[in-house]
Amino acid sequence: MTRKSLGRNATQSMLIVDSQSVKNGAEKKGDDAGKKVPGIKRHLAVDTQGFPHAIEITTANVTDRKGAFERCKLSGVEKVLVDGGYTRAPFAKEVKHKLQATVEVVKRSELHTFKVLPKRWIVERSFAWLDKCRRLWKNCERNLNSSLQFVMLAFLAIILKKL
Repeated sequence: MTRKSLGRNATQSMLIVDSQSVKNGAEKKGDDAGKKVPGIKRHLAVDTQGFPHAIEITTANVTDRKGAFERCKLSGVEKVLVDGGYTRAPFAKEVKHKLQATVEVVKRSELHTFKVLPKRWIVERSFAWLDKCRRLWKNCERNLNSSLQFVMLAFLAIILKKL
């Protein structure tokens, strides 16, 4: 597993966390059983502007709960918004222990209907920004650290364009 904490404290007191499974072009890394995607998984913790505070790259067979804050060192976070994939008491305890923050799970109210969930769209928009980068729509890297570095470069370019 590789992870990069961007070295800044959370300016906002809320982080939104999610993961994205990405197909692998170079070699098989792992299978996400829920989405049936062979490859890697990108875990993002973003602020309310959509800018990353923590990025972690794991193989796709690592669960969302396990990969989210594996080696994360963030401070100043009061609330973490997550989706239904993170609903377990041990995850909430781990976040409380590592970040001293509370976990709020935002679930869908109806099955098989599209509805914009409050604040959850921010992390999805950040994944969409990454997918605009031609190199990142599919993972072509042999090791996880290279994948992490290309995600970091993509976010750097996005942040520079926003200035």
